[in-house]
Amino acid sequence: MRCLNLKLTELFKSTQLHALGSSSSETNGGNKNNNNKAPVAATKPYIHNNNSNLNSYRNRTMSPWSKTKSSTNNNSTSAFANTVPVHLPATDTIEPSIESHLKPINLEEALSELYQKIESCCSPTKKASLCVEQYSLLRILGDQKILRRCLRTARQNAEDVLSKVVLSAWLRFERRDDELVGVSSMDCSGYVLECPKKNLEHGFSPCSFNDHCQCQQESNQETCTEAMCLPDEESDVLFCVGNEEISCARCRIAALSEPFNAMLYGDFAEAKMREIDFSGNGICPKGLRAVEFYSRTKRLDLFCPMTVLELLSFANRFCCDEMKFSCDVHLASIVVNVEDALILIEYGLEERATLLVVACLQVFLRELPKFLSNPKVVKTLCTSEAKERLANVGCVSFLLYYFLSQVAMEESMVSKTTVMLLERMVECATERWQKTLAFHQLGCVLLERKEYKDAQHCFKAAVEEGHVYSLAGVARTKHKQGQPCSSYKLISSLIFEYKPAGWMYQERALYNMGKEKSYDLDVATELDPSLSFPYKYRALAKMEEKQIKEGIMELDKFIGFKLSPDCLEIRAWLYVALEDYESAMRDIRALLTVEPNYMTLHGKIKGEYLLPLLNRRVQQKTQADCWMQLYQQWSCVDDIGSLAIIHHMLENEPGKSVLEFRQSLLLLRLNCQKAAMRSLRLARNHASSMQERLIYEGWILYDIGYREEALAKANRSITIQRTFEAFFLKAYVLADSTLDLESSSYVIHLLKEALKCPSDGLRKGQALNNLGSIYVDCGKLEHAKECYSNALAIRHARAHQGLARVYHQKNQKKAAYDEMTKLIEKAESNASAYEKRSEYCDREMAKVNLDVATQLDPLRTYPYRYRAAVMMDEQKESEAVEELTKAIKFKPDLQMLHLRAAFYESMGDLSSALQDCQAALCLDPNHAGTLDLYQRTKKLNF
Repeated sequence: MRCLNLKLTELFKSTQLHALGSSSSETNGGNKNNNNKAPVAATKPYIHNNNSNLNSYRNRTMSPWSKTKSSTNNNSTSAFANTVPVHLPATDTIEPSIESHLKPINLEEALSELYQKIESCCSPTKKASLCVEQYSLLRILGDQKILRRCLRTARQNAEDVLSKVVLSAWLRFERRDDELVGVSSMDCSGYVLECPKKNLEHGFSPCSFNDHCQCQQESNQETCTEAMCLPDEESDVLFCVGNEEISCARCRIAALSEPFNAMLYGDFAEAKMREIDFSGNGICPKGLRAVEFYSRTKRLDLFCPMTVLELLSFANRFCCDEMKFSCDVHLASIVVNVEDALILIEYGLEERATLLVVACLQVFLRELPKFLSNPKVVKTLCTSEAKERLANVGCVSFLLYYFLSQVAMEESMVSKTTVMLLERMVECATERWQKTLAFHQLGCVLLERKEYKDAQHCFKAAVEEGHVYSLAGVARTKHKQGQPCSSYKLISSLIFEYKPAGWMYQERALYNMGKEKSYDLDVATELDPSLSFPYKYRALAKMEEKQIKEGIMELDKFIGFKLSPDCLEIRAWLYVALEDYESAMRDIRALLTVEPNYMTLHGKIKGEYLLPLLNRRVQQKTQADCWMQLYQQWSCVDDIGSLAIIHHMLENEPGKSVLEFRQSLLLLRLNCQKAAMRSLRLARNHASSMQERLIYEGWILYDIGYREEALAKANRSITIQRTFEAFFLKAYVLADSTLDLESSSYVIHLLKEALKCPSDGLRKGQALNNLGSIYVDCGKLEHAKECYSNALAIRHARAHQGLARVYHQKNQKKAAYDEMTKLIEKAESNASAYEKRSEYCDREMAKVNLDVATQLDPLRTYPYRYRAAVMMDEQKESEAVEELTKAIKFKPDLQMLHLRAAFYESMGDLSSALQDCQAALCLDPNHAGTLDLYQRTKKLNF
């Protein structure tokens, strides 16, 4: 620790700091979560703040706490202060980043137009391109399942091998298969769409997402089957290379190419020769024997790679097209690692062996992101010269550089490699959306690199292609170059010209002062509550007014419905300023769970370095203490607190797969899909037994949409050992569909079997909750009540929601309402409880409950839909549409788009109804209700 202290002290040696006096505060706990059948998605936690006063504050900076009298805690405080000065950002120095994806001014209209193109498209290649465009548009939603479906559909329709290779690697990267221990990058996942061998087959081959690959069996059959050999021909010509003679069948050599046929049967002298001197033609005797053998057998598998490369060169020189293709295919099939690929791609480029080059590219792409930092790979892929060489063999496309650029941007927004790849992406862009995306993303990277003039040029180019959002980048670069008035005028004109959006007011606030700035930020929050910057700004403004507790409350509002690492960091430092180290530690641990490599203190040090320093100031907990606290947080539905406790437990027991699995479940409930999958992969890697590993692999497969394969993993695990998690996985997957009476009975049986197996109360509470839900669906209300009561007995607070449902089914609305009130009183995260309670009261009280739910979590869609439906019942059609529209602006949602389309249809506005249907189907092309409405509206419209 002594060395760490020295390093951190050196890091901040040049920072000018001002004193911050100490004050006392209370600690704040953590939380956890679970699910019953709710009408909408799971909630995010609403965290209450602690109150304390700031004794000393100066010049918008916060520094080490002043030294106090000697005691263990005081010495710890002093050590922490001397090591890590708290230098919070000031309100006039923070700014939101420019989002690096496409952001249409009217997303529903853009999605509608794109769906029309996809619907009318007949060419598989064009459809694949449209699906990639769809992926680019939908990145704004951040829904990994939707994005994965876009990439799968694109791969499904791809015809050329380069597109197949890129899309297959992209799907692998999105799942981060590189993080799975024991999985080779060139392994076949078992599915046609992602098989590295199938990727190298030319042409369109229709298949579904779930079609299994038979490449392993085919490979075995090829190994066991002798290649067809043509009958031996009598040798009637000798080719001499140096002192060696190679006997050949004249007709077989002549059949290799037109030049050989002309030489051996035409008007050339060689046609009458029995011995032909072939020296000086760039082939050795061994190579010529291989040519002779190939001419008779068409086989290459008996030769070493260098000999096949010699044949490839020979085939090029003498126009032996069939031999060249065979060499290309054979060499492509043996590229399995980066070292081979780096060597063979040079031969492929020189000999114009397209398939070999693509096979080498496939190895690089499937090894991402690891090899993006390899200078040899960078030289092969990223430079302008490399792009030209690849283009010469037809191995360059916008799709290739789009994928590489996204990986590079995730790794580093400011690296030279990222810039080079985006420059190549710009060069390859042909369609308007491609140019827009490429210029905008290059502008974002150059802005991060502080190359403001070049960034402004790129943003302007994107604007010229029709991307209005890039004007925010133009304004920002002007501001950075000392033109704030110009920036203000630019964004103001944007607000007047288009329908106002939250990001417009947020951007204009950067160039405003005083009350006008606050007004713009308030409007930005009203129009788009998902923007974190206004909350951060208001929190820091409160801090500057010495109202730290109010600043924490402001951040609580946002963190209550959206887990944001940067907001957690600021809140942690505000807690540190109040010396509420328990709460600060909770936020830092939660932050590191979501982003393990998060850089804190303005990107100067890793967040994990703060843990041992904060740890000196908090009460130490054993693993048993942590379990007890986890039960407590679980019972009060405190997900962030629960995340922090599990992070602490993993610190005590690194690599504990059971804890990593629990962590993944919490992260899913908090809508942190990527972090959840990372935790699940870690659980799989650290599994202590095969049956446990199978369970985690099953959950991974289920989460990416492979239900049958997930069931197979659960069944295999059960055959090894009957465990709670194996039965629970199987029951969960089977329940994720419309259940008839027979299948419901089987799911009930599985959950009962799970409950017979050893497990802790947290998981058994979940199983009892799920079992109760199935019983309610089957009408077995007394059995359901018993399950929910048993779950509540082991402090599974969410069971109140299930019990309320039972009372409601029994027509006991008052009891149902009271049951949900109990959950509201217990839960830190209670937006869903207010939402659910609205079902058990009259219309006026329902509206009150839903208004509270929206206030706590404005991203929940059910309240908007309910209020809109009530307005339609009251014949307030325009108000109903407006209620949905204001939510769709910041959260385009399938159900809201569907409902608004239905409203438009009933109002006779068929064109608007069609547009909403098309936008909804762009999100889910198989949504039955929207498809029916779409077909009906189309008939009415014509």
